Amino acid sequence: MAVRPSTKAVIVMASLFAFAQIGALLNIEAALGEEYQAFEDPNDPMIPIYYVIAIVLFTFLVLYIIKKRRENVVRIVFLGAVAYTMVIVLWAALSALGLGVASLLLSMVISAVLTYLLVKRPEWHIIDVTGMLVAIGVIGILGISLQILPVLILLIALAVYDAVSVYGTKHMVALADGVTQMRLPILLVVPKKLHYSYMKQKPLKQEIDEGGEREAMFMGLGDIIIPGVLISSAYYFLDTAAVAGIPGNLLVAFGTMAGALAGFAILMRFVLRGNPQAGLPLLNGGAVAGYIASYLLVFGDLSLGMTIPW
Repeated sequence: MAVRPSTKAVIVMASLFAFAQIGALLNIEAALGEEYQAFEDPNDPMIPIYYVIAIVLFTFLVLYIIKKRRENVVRIVFLGAVAYTMVIVLWAALSALGLGVASLLLSMVISAVLTYLLVKRPEWHIIDVTGMLVAIGVIGILGISLQILPVLILLIALAVYDAVSVYGTKHMVALADGVTQMRLPILLVVPKKLHYSYMKQKPLKQEIDEGGEREAMFMGLGDIIIPGVLISSAYYFLDTAAVAGIPGNLLVAFGTMAGALAGFAILMRFVLRGNPQAGLPLLNGGAVAGYIASYLLVFGDLSLGMTIPW
């Protein structure tokens, strides 16, 4: 029996989700340490609050700029941030291979080539490659920068915000529509047909209004990065004591990933019905459930790996 194109796209997207998480864990193991931490106190519970406020303000700023038809400003900012992130990710990974000074030069060359292609020919495969590099880097850096308590606060707060912005104010749909037309690598694109061209993609709102079968599926990088932070944080901060010969932190990390993938499977059932869906409530919810269940099974204490800072 032939597999439907939509089902194939879901499988590919789930694989990309898992690949980004495993890539982040490998990056942490091989290259990332305390010198890469973004915050001075990884257990400060106020950091996620500041982070959410910054995301909300930045989102409305981008929407305002798009409304004023100054899309080039958004493109320059995003492409600059993407290029910088790719350099950091590749530099850390190549340095771990022992390439010395050449690692920086090579990472800058690769990032420059990908950024050039994003400007000149932003096809779906270029978007996906750069998006995955950014996701792996951000997941790893945030994962080693935030301990379990702040991460849980972050996931819960962003799940609520995502639900409100998609189902309530609906400004996230407008943002996704605007960003899609700018061909920026802040989402993954999985075509359902081989001849698909992202450069010819219609505005999402128009495609939804017209109905019919979509030619590609989309998943925002935030839907990959945010639940991934809990996976990486569990791996970095939890005890490495072995259980059945496997490090406990690795078991909980994979348990958290399994929970996130379960949430992903439920999410896709709604997505395939054709309407925009808030991804983080299910993805974060699955990740948190997977974390709690696997932590209790592995470590058996009710602290859940959290350290109360007061």
